[in-house]
Amino acid sequence: MGEELMNSNNKQVILNNYVKGSVHESDMSLRNSTIRLKIPEYQDDAVLVKNLYLSCDPHLLDRMKKVEGHNADSCTPDSISAAATGDDGPIVGYGVSKVLESSHPDFKKDDLIWGITGWEEYSLIKDTSQSFKIQETNVPLSYYTGLLGMPGLTAYAGFFELCSPKKGETVFISAAFGAVGQLVGQLAKLFGCYVVGSAGSNDKVDLLKNKFGFDDAFNYKEEQDYDSALKRYFPDGINIYFENVGGKMLEAVLNNMRIHGRIVVCGMISQYGLEQHEGVHNLINLIKKRIRMQGFLVLDYYHLYPKFLEMVLPHIKDRKITYVENIAQGLESAPNALVGLFSGRNIGKQVVVVAHE
Repeated sequence: MGEELMNSNNKQVILNNYVKGSVHESDMSLRNSTIRLKIPEYQDDAVLVKNLYLSCDPHLLDRMKKVEGHNADSCTPDSISAAATGDDGPIVGYGVSKVLESSHPDFKKDDLIWGITGWEEYSLIKDTSQSFKIQETNVPLSYYTGLLGMPGLTAYAGFFELCSPKKGETVFISAAFGAVGQLVGQLAKLFGCYVVGSAGSNDKVDLLKNKFGFDDAFNYKEEQDYDSALKRYFPDGINIYFENVGGKMLEAVLNNMRIHGRIVVCGMISQYGLEQHEGVHNLINLIKKRIRMQGFLVLDYYHLYPKFLEMVLPHIKDRKITYVENIAQGLESAPNALVGLFSGRNIGKQVVVVAHE
């Protein structure tokens, strides 16, 4: 192959500057670059991929902000090559990709994978520790950005490994219509729990109850007093709270937890757009009610991925678990899709289609 045939145009979404406060489309730009469709000879254990789907996730905003000293969890880590020499690389997040070339023994040409990749058409992934080969293809590939990818494993690990649920317990999920919350609620119902979720619109509340099988749900934007709302839905208190929001909702939940309740902290979307994070009142309940509260990152539970698939795939095939996606077409739609997460504009898991297999 001639040198000119090895080079390809490579559209990318880049971060213009570190974000302060809320993210806006103007914080990102679309750039036309060039990439050599060949793994360098010195680069072992790497894969060159064509990106098919990208995942818009709330945690990306926190990663777009400058950390004092350095941005240790930056959206442009060294594990993804910069396609244009000397320039900063693309935004980085989870996605689904097709392998074009591999120097890694566990991946071969034409394999489908999900994991960390660049917001671009092609990526050279130099660190494949967060790349997973897709074995089951009788489901939509886009599911591996959500239900069968990072959000799905997050839901499984957070609920079963950290919450230690018991049948009949009461479970509250904030931001329950998000990619993680959808699955947590369904897993909890299948396990035999009483499940209530909160969401930001009446349409989402209806879907939580009528599509995902939640016992109940409420629109938090219509509630003047979260404490009173939770007392309506949990008159005897909450055993398990799956935390995705933080702020005032967390304060109200702390007042309504049962003795020996468990709070697992998956995210705090109310805090991501703030330059100064809010403090939380009512923490004394942790002592009085002997509540266990723990934060976690999904990367600590990657080893459970086969166990997760073993549980969830049969439920999907038997239609006991369902999923809703919000699809945006084209890499140029990615900034708008990401910004929409923080206003609740998306209905279901936000996915960006980059290319078809």
